[in-house]
Amino acid sequence: MNDYLAGLTTEAVNPDTLLIDECTTEEMVQLMNQQDALVFAAIAKETPQIAKAVDVLHHRLSAGGRMFYIGAGTSGRLGVLDASECPPTFGTDPSLVQGYIAGGDTALRNAVEGCEDDEEGGVALIESIGVTDRDVVVGISASGSAKFVIGALTKARQLGAATLGVCNNKGSKLEPIVDICISPVVGPEVISGSTRLKAGTAQKLVLNMLTTCTMVKLGKTYNNLMVDLKASNIKLVDRSIRIIVKTTGVDPAAAAETLEKAGMNCKLAIMMIKTGLEAKAAEQALNANGGRLKQAIVSLI
Repeated sequence: MNDYLAGLTTEAVNPDTLLIDECTTEEMVQLMNQQDALVFAAIAKETPQIAKAVDVLHHRLSAGGRMFYIGAGTSGRLGVLDASECPPTFGTDPSLVQGYIAGGDTALRNAVEGCEDDEEGGVALIESIGVTDRDVVVGISASGSAKFVIGALTKARQLGAATLGVCNNKGSKLEPIVDICISPVVGPEVISGSTRLKAGTAQKLVLNMLTTCTMVKLGKTYNNLMVDLKASNIKLVDRSIRIIVKTTGVDPAAAAETLEKAGMNCKLAIMMIKTGLEAKAAEQALNANGGRLKQAIVSLI
């Protein structure tokens, strides 16, 4: 028996759900809901570490770096999910935030046994994706012991990349090899060891914070509106028009017309309406202010 694994909070037996197999359906649902409610307090304790991590990400990405999520199993899938949502939500290039899972893309749908123990595979991944000293690598592992993640983080650190860890145990193997470790301890799972439950929920919320707060600091929003979204389908075109109406006060027809003139760029359309500039001049003003819409508008007043 592995003493490290046996001592993990995420591997412990939950006394509150010990007899879940004797519960009624409603009692089971209530038990899970009560356990899930513990996640938020666990994350609240980690907000100072999360804030430090966001500042590191903002600094590196502002200087041309990239963000890489590395994980295995549920943790890897959550990283890939968060990375894949950044381009449509914030208009980022797909290369800016990338997600990788042990076992490759096949592991997104099917369990690939043993790949999380492949430390050399983690090293090889970092080398293959071209991590540099400008980048940030975020390793995700509920136990804090996945060798694939540890190998990746160790190699990334050797290359000079900033390293962040997200796990669900204190004193994990991730802590000594990362610059910042975020460890929301959510307690034993409803079903012992099933870290796709509370641990996975906590990880998802942490990743939401890392990318969302970083993107806000990078000027990807105007107030709390996703003005950098890509209007690539009917829903997003409609959302873009509503955002333009909300921020400028023009009617929907005028918003749609300007959006068209702006090449379906919501942020540029708002800039044009707010300043009266044509598309080219408005784009130049935005670029001069690092794409920060509010700052660009103020600079011309």
